[in-house]
This record gives sequence, structure tokens and C-alpha cells, in this order.
Amino acid sequence: MDLDEIRPYRIETSQAELDDLNNRLALTRWPDEIPGSGWNYGAPLSFVKEMVEYWRTSFDWRKQEASLNEYPQYTTTIDGANLHFLHIKSPEPNALPLMLIHGWPGSPVEFLDLIGPLTDPTSYGGDAADAFHLVIPSIPGFGLSGPTTEAGWTSSRAARAFADLMHRLGYERYAVQGGDMGAMIGPELGRIAAPHVVGVHVNAATMGFVPFGQVEEAVFATLTDAEKTRIARLGNFMQERFGFNMIQSTRPQTLAYGLHDSPAGLLAWTCELFYGFGDYPEAVDRDRFLTNLMLYWLTGTANSSARMYYEGAHDPAAWAPKDPSPTPVGVAVFQQSDVAIRHFAEQTNHIVHWSEFDRGTHFAAIDASDLMIRDIRAFVRSVQ
Repeated sequence: MDLDEIRPYRIETSQAELDDLNNRLALTRWPDEIPGSGWNYGAPLSFVKEMVEYWRTSFDWRKQEASLNEYPQYTTTIDGANLHFLHIKSPEPNALPLMLIHGWPGSPVEFLDLIGPLTDPTSYGGDAADAFHLVIPSIPGFGLSGPTTEAGWTSSRAARAFADLMHRLGYERYAVQGGDMGAMIGPELGRIAAPHVVGVHVNAATMGFVPFGQVEEAVFATLTDAEKTRIARLGNFMQERFGFNMIQSTRPQTLAYGLHDSPAGLLAWTCELFYGFGDYPEAVDRDRFLTNLMLYWLTGTANSSARMYYEGAHDPAAWAPKDPSPTPVGVAVFQQSDVAIRHFAEQTNHIVHWSEFDRGTHFAAIDASDLMIRDIRAFVRSVQ
């Protein structure tokens, strides 16, 4: 097999896989719960039960599978790993290539509402000058890329693989957008492929964009009220909501037995991020959430995706001081969940664009797609 080969791909789920899923959902062994505890101890029993019942009896995977298969999809092998990606070309011949990078526990499903407006802006009341050719990969070890089979898949290694992918596709000049883990991979891609990356746009940014540890009083005094609120939100997150990260950074294999065997367990483990740990339980459409979840369940990638946390936590290079990046960076801060603060982001990033919005959550490409589209366009115009 030619290792540089790009292979067309379609999602094809056997009925046996769906029957097995249905049986597992029906046979879920439910835990107890302290009455009235809400989301304080984690995903509440009533919420998870309702989602599981909807998944088992009402969710139409065949409809979602057919919808996903309408987009051109491919796989290729890079650095020994299978890499899945959507590649949607714009009808505008002068469109700029743009890579969209998801995070955990996300997938290309996050970006479905962006595809039409970004590739064909004139059909959505926009300007042809804002058109993009989109490349939307599944991070190695995540979803349709399938499990990775060796150690060492850090965000930096994923960035190198994505740089190779864009070169393989013939794109020598392109922009990047990423959220969550994509906001770690994207800026790294901007560093290692600086001559080719015109700019990196991020949301849900943490590593390299927030303080870790106590903020000096003199610095804190210079922050805006909104930034001080983000500092408090970050502190609360680290104290009350960081458990998933700590476990995946230290014992992902132990966790994997539950997530790989129990669809209800996988749902409960991942739903907190999508629903803001109960702060925004209606933020994400159930069908969109479950479509994303199916990509993890059907591919058995709960373990390999969690392993990237372990690799990052144990990678000395990830924690070493970084030189300032030469690549222009734009930051979108969605006030319902984001914690990026410009003072800290500017220490290692060449910030040229900063936007703050009064709505939008961790998955802003889903629940605030209009704002995301507008901000990507504005950023890329500023760095073209």
C-alpha cells in the first residue's frame, strides 16, 4: 500500500453493532443517587437516564450516518496512524484552505453548521472573498481516525501530522481554527509550519492562554472585570470540575474498561463537557451530542482519545517554556465558559485579534455558530 495514498471513506455501520448497542443500553445497571444533589456529584441520574432512553428508542443513527456521508471523507496514513478527515472544497476558485480542529470529547460533528457558510458564503448572504476550502480531521486516536496503537501521540505530534496532511493535499498556504485540544494543536501547528500558516484562530483556549497557579496581585489589578470573572471560573473549574482531566492524565487504561464496555458510562463521562457541568443543560441539541458520541462508541476510541491527556501530562516538551510564535493568532472568548486572558496569551502568542462574546459555550461552533463564523472571517481578513 502506498503510505501517501488518500483513500475515499464512508461510514458503514452494521446492524449487529446497532443491536449490540441497543442491548447494552437496555441492560444498563443504574447507580444510586443522593436526592436533590443535581450536578454537584457529577452527571445526575435523571439526566443520564433520559438521554440513554432517547438514545435507545428515538435517536436515528441511520439518518445521521447518511447525513455525514454526504460530505467528502477520506483516510490516509501519517506517522504510522490512520487519519480520517472531511475535505470540502469551495466553489470559489480563490478560496483559502482552512483546517478546523476539534477537541475532546468532540469530533468533526462540532463543525457541521460551519461548513456551508464557510465554503459557500454567497449562498448564505456573505462575500465570496470569505470562502474557504475546509479540511476537518479527526485527531489521531479519536473517532473515525480509529485507535492509535503506540505511545507518544501528544498534541505536538498531532500538529506535525496535520502539517503533513495539508502538504499531502497540496495546500502550501492555509489558516487554522481549533477549540479545546484543537486550541493546543492549532498554535503548535502555527509554530512548526509557520511559513505555511497565515494565522491560527482559537476558542476554548487554555494551555498557553491562561495562568496556571496564583496570579500576582499587580497583574490581577490590571485585569478587567470580565477577566477577573474568568480567573474565578478557572479556579472553580480546577477545584471542582478537573477530575476527568486528572484521571485521563494518569490512569486512562483503568478508566477505559468502563467507557469501552458501557455506552451509558461513555455518555455520562462525556456529557458534562457538552452541557457545561449542568450550567447549560440545554446548550447542545441531543441529536448532535449523540451523533458525536456514536463516533467514539462505534470506533472504540474512548481509550486512545483519553490517552492524549496522559501523553501531554507526561511530555516534558509540553511544559517547557515556549518562544513567542511568529504566526498571527486570533482568540474568540465565549463568556459562558471560556477563560482565556489576553495578558497571559500574549506571552507566547502573536495576538492580532481578540473578540469577546456574551453567549456561546465550550462548544461554540455548535451553540453559537453564527458568532464563530463571523469571527473566523474577521480574523482571516485581518491576516490575509
